[in-house]
Amino acid sequence: MNARLASSRDNIDDLAERLLNGQRAALARGITLVESKKPAHREQAEALLTKVMGSTGNAFRIGVTGVPGVGKSTTIDTFGSNLTAAGHKVAVLAVDPSSTRTGGSILGDKTRMAQLAVDRNAYIRPSPSAGTLGGVAAKTRESMLLCEAAGFDVILVETVGIGQSETTVAQMVDFFLVLMLPGAGDELQGIKKGVLEIADLIAVNKAEGDGLIRARSAASEYRAALNILAPRSKHWSPPVLTISGLANEGLDDLWRQLGIFKERMQASGDWESKRAEQQLAWMWGLLNEKLQTALKANPEIKAALPGIESAVKSGNLPATAAASKLASLFGI
Repeated sequence: MNARLASSRDNIDDLAERLLNGQRAALARGITLVESKKPAHREQAEALLTKVMGSTGNAFRIGVTGVPGVGKSTTIDTFGSNLTAAGHKVAVLAVDPSSTRTGGSILGDKTRMAQLAVDRNAYIRPSPSAGTLGGVAAKTRESMLLCEAAGFDVILVETVGIGQSETTVAQMVDFFLVLMLPGAGDELQGIKKGVLEIADLIAVNKAEGDGLIRARSAASEYRAALNILAPRSKHWSPPVLTISGLANEGLDDLWRQLGIFKERMQASGDWESKRAEQQLAWMWGLLNEKLQTALKANPEIKAALPGIESAVKSGNLPATAAASKLASLFGI
Protein backbone atom coordinates (compact mmCIF):
# COMPACT_ATOMS: atom_id res chain seq x y z
CA MET A 1 0.00 0.00 0.00
CA ASN A 2 2.78 2.43 0.96
CA ALA A 3 4.63 1.62 -2.27
CA ARG A 4 1.50 2.38 -4.30
CA LEU A 5 1.04 5.69 -2.48
CA ALA A 6 4.66 6.63 -3.09
CA SER A 7 4.30 5.71 -6.75
CA SER A 8 1.18 7.87 -7.01
CA ARG A 9 3.04 10.85 -5.49
CA ASP A 10 5.95 10.31 -7.88
CA ASN A 11 3.54 10.25 -10.82
CA ILE A 12 1.91 13.50 -9.73
CA ASP A 13 5.31 15.12 -9.20
CA ASP A 14 6.30 14.13 -12.74
CA LEU A 15 2.96 15.25 -14.18
CA ALA A 16 3.24 18.62 -12.42
CA GLU A 17 6.77 19.15 -13.73
CA ARG A 18 5.79 18.33 -17.29
CA LEU A 19 2.68 20.51 -17.07
CA LEU A 20 4.71 23.47 -15.78
CA ASN A 21 7.04 22.96 -18.74
CA GLY A 22 4.07 23.48 -21.04
CA GLN A 23 3.69 19.91 -22.29
CA ARG A 24 0.26 19.63 -23.88
CA ALA A 25 -0.10 15.92 -23.11
CA ALA A 26 0.47 16.66 -19.41
CA LEU A 27 -2.13 19.44 -19.49
CA ALA A 28 -4.66 17.12 -21.14
CA ARG A 29 -3.94 14.45 -18.53
CA GLY A 30 -4.29 16.97 -15.71
CA ILE A 31 -7.67 18.21 -16.95
CA THR A 32 -8.85 14.61 -17.33
CA LEU A 33 -7.94 14.07 -13.67
CA VAL A 34 -9.85 17.12 -12.42
CA GLU A 35 -12.89 16.15 -14.48
CA SER A 36 -12.93 12.57 -13.20
CA LYS A 37 -15.42 11.63 -10.49
CA LYS A 38 -13.35 8.69 -9.23
CA PRO A 39 -12.19 9.25 -5.62
CA ALA A 40 -8.60 8.23 -6.42
CA HIS A 41 -8.48 10.66 -9.33
CA ARG A 42 -9.95 13.44 -7.19
CA GLU A 43 -7.14 12.96 -4.65
CA GLN A 44 -4.55 13.07 -7.43
CA ALA A 45 -6.19 16.16 -8.92
CA GLU A 46 -6.07 17.97 -5.58
CA ALA A 47 -2.40 17.05 -5.17
CA LEU A 48 -1.64 18.29 -8.69
CA LEU A 49 -3.45 21.60 -8.16
CA THR A 50 -1.61 22.14 -4.89
CA LYS A 51 1.75 21.63 -6.61
CA VAL A 52 1.09 24.03 -9.50
CA MET A 53 -0.91 26.67 -7.59
CA GLY A 54 2.09 28.99 -7.30
CA SER A 55 2.25 29.26 -11.10
CA THR A 56 -1.41 30.20 -11.59
CA GLY A 57 -3.29 33.49 -11.61
CA ASN A 58 -1.35 35.22 -14.39
CA ALA A 59 -3.90 34.83 -17.19
CA PHE A 60 -6.73 37.06 -18.34
CA ARG A 61 -9.86 34.97 -17.75
CA ILE A 62 -12.66 35.83 -20.16
CA GLY A 63 -16.14 34.33 -20.25
CA VAL A 64 -17.99 34.37 -23.58
CA THR A 65 -21.72 33.75 -23.86
CA GLY A 66 -24.55 34.28 -26.32
CA VAL A 67 -27.53 32.49 -27.79
CA PRO A 68 -26.95 29.58 -30.19
CA GLY A 69 -26.24 30.91 -33.67
CA VAL A 70 -24.71 34.16 -32.50
CA GLY A 71 -21.28 33.03 -33.70
CA LYS A 72 -19.43 32.30 -30.45
CA SER A 73 -17.11 29.66 -31.84
CA THR A 74 -16.35 31.60 -35.02
CA THR A 75 -15.63 34.76 -33.03
CA ILE A 76 -13.43 32.91 -30.53
CA ASP A 77 -11.55 31.23 -33.37
CA THR A 78 -10.76 34.55 -35.08
CA PHE A 79 -10.22 36.51 -31.87
CA GLY A 80 -7.95 33.83 -30.42
CA SER A 81 -5.94 33.63 -33.65
CA ASN A 82 -5.40 37.39 -33.52
CA LEU A 83 -4.07 37.03 -29.99
CA THR A 84 -1.69 34.16 -30.79
CA ALA A 85 -0.39 36.16 -33.76
CA ALA A 86 0.37 38.96 -31.29
CA GLY A 87 2.39 36.60 -29.08
CA HIS A 88 -0.21 35.39 -26.60
CA LYS A 89 -0.93 31.79 -25.63
CA VAL A 90 -4.65 31.14 -25.70
CA ALA A 91 -6.60 28.33 -24.03
CA VAL A 92 -10.25 27.77 -24.88
CA LEU A 93 -12.43 25.84 -22.46
CA ALA A 94 -15.49 25.18 -24.56
CA VAL A 95 -18.42 23.78 -22.64
CA ASP A 96 -20.79 21.68 -24.76
CA PRO A 97 -24.41 21.04 -23.82
CA SER A 98 -24.87 17.60 -22.33
CA SER A 99 -27.97 15.56 -23.02
CA THR A 100 -30.29 15.62 -20.00
CA ARG A 101 -31.30 12.05 -20.88
CA THR A 102 -28.01 10.36 -21.72
CA GLY A 103 -25.38 12.76 -20.41
CA GLY A 104 -23.71 12.74 -23.82
CA SER A 105 -22.44 15.81 -25.65
CA ILE A 106 -21.32 16.61 -29.14
CA LEU A 107 -17.91 18.04 -28.26
CA GLY A 108 -17.51 19.54 -31.70
CA ASP A 109 -15.72 22.78 -30.87
CA LYS A 110 -12.43 21.71 -32.40
CA THR A 111 -14.15 21.39 -35.76
CA ARG A 112 -15.78 24.81 -35.35
CA MET A 113 -12.47 26.49 -34.45
CA ALA A 114 -10.39 25.43 -37.41
CA GLN A 115 -7.64 28.04 -37.02
CA LEU A 116 -7.02 27.58 -33.31
CA ALA A 117 -7.22 23.80 -33.60
CA VAL A 118 -3.93 23.76 -35.54
CA ASP A 119 -2.31 26.70 -33.72
CA ARG A 120 0.68 25.64 -31.59
CA ASN A 121 0.05 28.58 -29.26
CA ALA A 122 -3.55 27.61 -28.64
CA TYR A 123 -5.22 24.81 -26.72
CA ILE A 124 -8.88 23.83 -27.05
CA ARG A 125 -10.53 21.64 -24.46
CA PRO A 126 -14.19 20.78 -25.05
CA SER A 127 -15.88 19.57 -21.90
CA PRO A 128 -19.48 18.41 -21.36
CA SER A 129 -21.50 20.64 -19.04
CA ALA A 130 -23.33 17.63 -17.57
CA GLY A 131 -26.24 19.84 -16.58
CA THR A 132 -24.17 22.22 -14.47
CA LEU A 133 -25.84 25.53 -13.74
CA GLY A 134 -24.92 28.14 -16.30
CA GLY A 135 -23.82 25.53 -18.80
CA VAL A 136 -20.27 25.53 -17.49
CA ALA A 137 -18.45 22.32 -16.68
CA ALA A 138 -18.22 21.53 -12.98
CA LYS A 139 -14.44 21.50 -13.07
CA THR A 140 -13.85 24.54 -15.27
CA ARG A 141 -12.19 26.46 -12.41
CA GLU A 142 -9.63 23.72 -11.94
CA SER A 143 -9.06 23.46 -15.70
CA MET A 144 -8.39 27.19 -15.87
CA LEU A 145 -5.73 26.92 -13.19
CA LEU A 146 -4.00 24.07 -14.98
CA CYS A 147 -4.00 26.03 -18.26
CA GLU A 148 -2.44 28.99 -16.46
CA ALA A 149 0.21 26.75 -14.91
CA ALA A 150 1.00 25.46 -18.40
CA GLY A 151 1.78 29.01 -19.54
CA PHE A 152 -1.44 30.17 -21.22
CA ASP A 153 -2.00 33.87 -20.57
CA VAL A 154 -5.50 34.24 -22.04
CA ILE A 155 -8.26 31.81 -21.02
CA LEU A 156 -11.54 31.92 -22.96
CA VAL A 157 -14.49 30.08 -21.44
CA GLU A 158 -17.23 29.53 -24.00
CA THR A 159 -20.60 28.70 -22.45
CA VAL A 160 -23.49 26.92 -24.11
CA GLY A 161 -25.71 30.00 -24.06
CA ILE A 162 -29.03 28.18 -23.91
CA GLY A 163 -30.84 30.43 -21.44
CA GLN A 164 -29.45 28.96 -18.21
CA SER A 165 -28.10 31.27 -15.53
CA GLU A 166 -24.73 32.66 -16.60
CA THR A 167 -23.90 33.86 -13.10
CA THR A 168 -21.72 30.79 -12.56
CA VAL A 169 -19.47 31.87 -15.42
CA ALA A 170 -19.24 35.46 -14.25
CA GLN A 171 -18.13 34.21 -10.83
CA MET A 172 -15.04 32.51 -12.20
CA VAL A 173 -13.73 34.96 -14.83
CA ASP A 174 -12.28 38.45 -14.85
CA PHE A 175 -14.34 39.70 -17.78
CA PHE A 176 -17.76 38.60 -19.02
CA LEU A 177 -18.42 39.14 -22.73
CA VAL A 178 -21.95 38.83 -24.10
CA LEU A 179 -22.39 38.37 -27.84
CA MET A 180 -25.64 39.55 -29.40
CA LEU A 181 -27.27 39.19 -32.79
CA PRO A 182 -28.05 42.19 -35.04
CA GLY A 183 -31.67 43.27 -35.38
CA ALA A 184 -32.29 43.98 -31.70
CA GLY A 185 -36.08 44.50 -31.86
CA ASP A 186 -37.54 41.20 -30.69
CA GLU A 187 -34.24 39.98 -29.26
CA LEU A 188 -34.04 42.95 -26.91
CA GLN A 189 -37.39 42.03 -25.40
CA GLY A 190 -36.17 38.52 -24.71
CA ILE A 191 -32.86 39.43 -23.07
CA LYS A 192 -32.72 38.50 -19.43
CA LYS A 193 -32.06 41.52 -17.28
CA GLY A 194 -29.67 39.40 -15.24
CA VAL A 195 -27.39 38.79 -18.22
CA LEU A 196 -27.14 42.51 -18.94
CA GLU A 197 -26.36 43.17 -15.29
CA ILE A 198 -23.34 40.87 -15.29
CA ALA A 199 -22.03 41.79 -18.76
CA ASP A 200 -18.75 43.71 -18.86
CA LEU A 201 -19.14 44.32 -22.59
CA ILE A 202 -21.79 43.63 -25.20
CA ALA A 203 -20.63 42.89 -28.73
CA VAL A 204 -23.16 42.77 -31.54
CA ASN A 205 -21.79 40.15 -33.89
CA LYS A 206 -22.28 39.59 -37.64
CA ALA A 207 -21.80 43.29 -38.36
CA GLU A 208 -20.75 42.72 -41.94
CA GLY A 209 -22.41 43.15 -45.34
CA ASP A 210 -26.16 43.56 -45.13
CA GLY A 211 -26.06 43.00 -41.37
CA LEU A 212 -23.94 46.08 -40.64
CA ILE A 213 -26.82 48.58 -40.48
CA ARG A 214 -28.94 46.22 -38.37
CA ALA A 215 -26.00 45.61 -36.04
CA ARG A 216 -25.46 49.34 -35.50
CA SER A 217 -29.15 49.80 -34.79
CA ALA A 218 -29.09 46.93 -32.32
CA ALA A 219 -26.03 48.38 -30.61
CA SER A 220 -27.89 51.67 -30.06
CA GLU A 221 -30.79 49.81 -28.45
CA TYR A 222 -28.47 47.83 -26.19
CA ARG A 223 -26.73 51.03 -25.08
CA ALA A 224 -30.11 52.51 -24.17
CA ALA A 225 -30.96 49.36 -22.21
CA LEU A 226 -27.67 49.50 -20.30
CA ASN A 227 -28.18 53.16 -19.42
CA ILE A 228 -31.07 52.27 -17.14
CA LEU A 229 -29.03 49.69 -15.24
CA ALA A 230 -26.56 50.55 -12.51
CA PRO A 231 -23.06 49.36 -13.49
CA ARG A 232 -21.49 46.65 -11.31
CA SER A 233 -18.38 48.74 -10.75
CA LYS A 234 -17.98 52.47 -10.36
CA HIS A 235 -14.81 52.12 -12.39
CA TRP A 236 -16.40 50.57 -15.47
CA SER A 237 -19.48 51.13 -17.61
CA PRO A 238 -20.01 48.26 -20.07
CA PRO A 239 -19.46 49.46 -23.66
CA VAL A 240 -21.38 48.14 -26.67
CA LEU A 241 -19.41 47.32 -29.82
CA THR A 242 -20.24 45.99 -33.27
CA ILE A 243 -17.98 43.20 -34.48
CA SER A 244 -17.70 40.50 -37.08
CA GLY A 245 -16.01 37.30 -36.03
CA LEU A 246 -16.33 36.00 -39.58
CA ALA A 247 -14.79 39.06 -41.26
CA ASN A 248 -12.36 39.81 -38.39
CA GLU A 249 -13.71 43.33 -37.91
CA GLY A 250 -13.89 45.17 -34.60
CA LEU A 251 -11.92 42.51 -32.72
CA ASP A 252 -8.86 44.74 -32.25
CA ASP A 253 -11.12 47.31 -30.60
CA LEU A 254 -12.62 44.55 -28.46
CA TRP A 255 -9.16 43.57 -27.20
CA ARG A 256 -8.32 47.22 -26.57
CA GLN A 257 -11.45 47.56 -24.42
CA LEU A 258 -10.46 44.47 -22.46
CA GLY A 259 -7.05 46.03 -21.84
CA ILE A 260 -8.63 49.25 -20.57
CA PHE A 261 -10.89 47.23 -18.28
CA LYS A 262 -7.95 45.32 -16.84
CA GLU A 263 -5.93 48.48 -16.22
CA ARG A 264 -8.82 50.19 -14.42
CA MET A 265 -9.71 47.19 -12.30
CA GLN A 266 -6.10 46.59 -11.26
CA ALA A 267 -5.55 50.27 -10.46
CA SER A 268 -8.67 50.39 -8.30
CA GLY A 269 -7.92 47.14 -6.47
CA ASP A 270 -11.14 45.55 -7.76
CA TRP A 271 -9.18 42.97 -9.77
CA GLU A 272 -7.58 41.28 -6.79
CA SER A 273 -10.60 41.63 -4.50
CA LYS A 274 -12.85 40.02 -7.13
CA ARG A 275 -10.46 37.10 -7.57
CA ALA A 276 -10.24 36.65 -3.79
CA GLU A 277 -14.04 36.48 -3.56
CA GLN A 278 -14.12 34.00 -6.44
CA GLN A 279 -11.69 31.74 -4.56
CA LEU A 280 -13.96 31.77 -1.51
CA ALA A 281 -17.03 31.06 -3.66
CA TRP A 282 -15.17 28.13 -5.21
CA MET A 283 -14.26 26.78 -1.77
CA TRP A 284 -17.85 26.90 -0.55
CA GLY A 285 -19.09 25.34 -3.76
CA LEU A 286 -16.69 22.43 -3.37
CA LEU A 287 -17.61 22.05 0.30
CA ASN A 288 -21.33 21.92 -0.55
CA GLU A 289 -20.57 19.30 -3.18
CA LYS A 290 -18.61 17.15 -0.71
CA LEU A 291 -21.28 17.49 1.98
CA GLN A 292 -24.01 16.44 -0.43
CA THR A 293 -21.96 13.44 -1.54
CA ALA A 294 -21.30 12.42 2.05
CA LEU A 295 -24.95 12.88 2.96
CA LYS A 296 -26.19 10.64 0.14
CA ALA A 297 -23.60 8.01 1.04
CA ASN A 298 -24.71 7.86 4.69
CA PRO A 299 -26.32 4.43 5.43
CA GLU A 300 -29.22 5.91 7.44
CA ILE A 301 -29.91 8.50 4.76
CA LYS A 302 -29.81 5.87 2.00
CA ALA A 303 -32.29 3.71 3.88
CA ALA A 304 -34.73 6.52 4.66
CA LEU A 305 -34.43 8.53 1.44
CA PRO A 306 -36.81 6.54 -0.83
CA GLY A 307 -39.67 6.80 1.69
CA ILE A 308 -39.03 10.48 2.39
CA GLU A 309 -38.82 11.35 -1.31
CA SER A 310 -42.04 9.44 -1.97
CA ALA A 311 -43.82 11.30 0.84
CA VAL A 312 -42.63 14.65 -0.52
CA LYS A 313 -43.71 13.79 -4.09
CA SER A 314 -47.18 12.73 -2.92
CA GLY A 315 -47.63 15.89 -0.87
CA ASN A 316 -47.87 14.04 2.43
CA LEU A 317 -44.65 15.56 3.80
CA PRO A 318 -43.59 19.20 3.44
CA ALA A 319 -40.16 19.68 1.86
CA THR A 320 -39.11 21.70 4.91
CA ALA A 321 -39.91 18.83 7.27
CA ALA A 322 -38.23 16.35 4.94
CA ALA A 323 -35.04 18.41 4.84
CA SER A 324 -35.02 18.70 8.63
CA LYS A 325 -35.51 14.96 9.01
CA LEU A 326 -32.66 14.16 6.64
CA ALA A 327 -30.39 16.67 8.35
CA SER A 328 -31.23 15.11 11.73
CA LEU A 329 -30.37 11.65 10.45
CA PHE A 330 -27.06 13.07 9.23
CA GLY A 331 -26.40 14.57 12.65
CA ILE A 332 -26.87 18.26 11.86
